[in-house]
Amino acid sequence: MISVDELATTLSSSAPGPRPVILDVRWELNGPPGHKEYLAGHITGAVYVDLETELSAHGLPTDGRHPVPSPGALQEAARRWGVDPDSPVVVYDAIGNQSAARAWWLLRWAGHGDVRILDGALPAWTSAGLDLATDDVRPDTGTVVLTGGGLPTIGLDEAAIFPENGILLDARAPERFRGEIEPIDPKAGHIPGAVSAPTAANLAHDGRFRSADELRRRFADLGVTDATPVATYCGSGVTASHQVAALAIAGFGAALFPGSWSQWSNHDLPVATGD
Repeated sequence: MISVDELATTLSSSAPGPRPVILDVRWELNGPPGHKEYLAGHITGAVYVDLETELSAHGLPTDGRHPVPSPGALQEAARRWGVDPDSPVVVYDAIGNQSAARAWWLLRWAGHGDVRILDGALPAWTSAGLDLATDDVRPDTGTVVLTGGGLPTIGLDEAAIFPENGILLDARAPERFRGEIEPIDPKAGHIPGAVSAPTAANLAHDGRFRSADELRRRFADLGVTDATPVATYCGSGVTASHQVAALAIAGFGAALFPGSWSQWSNHDLPVATGD
């Protein structure tokens, strides 16, 4: 994580060293692309990142709605954002980082270690009275090299058996977990044995992450321990990345199921409903 004060101080400093690459990842499920909002006001120097085209691959419905892009495709995008091998990267959005965490997870998965989430996201920046810019930033092409495999993932087969020996956390809203509604995927419900853990509960009222102690208690109440294998999923692998970040703050490592419910529900697999 990085706080608003820390980022503002870094941006105003004349100290030598690489400048942070700031990524604006505004996106919402079923919402319009965030580029219009980006142009209306973003942190000075921030580059707009399109989650649908730059942070996702595209395939068959059985692959899920937001498959992980290949390392080569992600590298091409990251270079377009101006990322070099030694670039610190800061990501943010306007909804408590529930979409920006996708960029955080992907870059770390791809082998770029210095990636941090702006705590409180854009609302924390504007609440601090800090300036916004309205230009469309096009940085010089970067030289970062990305590989993949830097963070753990699970697939369909592993997700099916994961609850037998670990905790599989479902990061979606409780009503989707219970199967009461399903706004976008073909089946309603959850993976049998999964535990409901909505990402919204990772955040305090001001949109910042809860403290490490609070998050540790939260996940402990859900059955997570230091010895427990943990994996998490959501609708399509976006907000589940936020869950991985929250677990990391709490001191727990976790794998991501990138295909998530959108992939599971497009296969002939069992579905559970209710609490």
